[in-house]
Amino acid sequence: MSKVHGGMKCVKYLLFVFNFIFWLSGLVVLAVGLWLRFDPGTVELLTGDGAPDTFFIAVYILLGAGGLMMLVGFFGCFGAVRESQCLLASFFACLLIIFGAEIAAGVFGFINKEQIVEEVQNFYINSIADISISNGTTIASMYHNVLNCCGGSAQNPSLCPEMDVGTKDCETAITDFFNEKLCIIGYVGIGIAGVMVIGMIFSMVLCCAIRNSREVI
Repeated sequence: MSKVHGGMKCVKYLLFVFNFIFWLSGLVVLAVGLWLRFDPGTVELLTGDGAPDTFFIAVYILLGAGGLMMLVGFFGCFGAVRESQCLLASFFACLLIIFGAEIAAGVFGFINKEQIVEEVQNFYINSIADISISNGTTIASMYHNVLNCCGGSAQNPSLCPEMDVGTKDCETAITDFFNEKLCIIGYVGIGIAGVMVIGMIFSMVLCCAIRNSREVI
């Protein structure tokens, strides 16, 4: 027999729908993370000896968050259907932890945004300027092909004999490329944070309603 009635029954089904959406959101986050990790352009730019890995650290955090969201969304659905106070309280606690971790990851990404871009730029500059680096010419050529750019503060006449009109220097192209990728991560994070706040409100309201119904009985 249902422990909640009236308006709280509506909250129960809203929470179930929310958790299903939350589960789908986790799937989207996981898909975006996998795309960022295995995107051919990104992989080509960040492979090779000495390539920076800060960007991929942020991507791995995103993948972990997506998998955890799917797991938490599943248990949230189960808790709403079973009207379990324990499961709903655990769901609220998990959302709070994920929310805190997401804020921490967002602050980390915002603080290190320029560092990520700078590391990649330095990696490119070293590869084009220092012929002693293993596969330096190959790495520079990959950047030129993927970003449609050539040269920068360091020049190598053999790789960039003549720059076509409209061709960016590679340092500017790297900045634009990674700013776009980091913006995608930021927008996804903001959207998920909003969804989590709604979920925490619904779960706490339903949890309190179940507790109050038990006290009445």
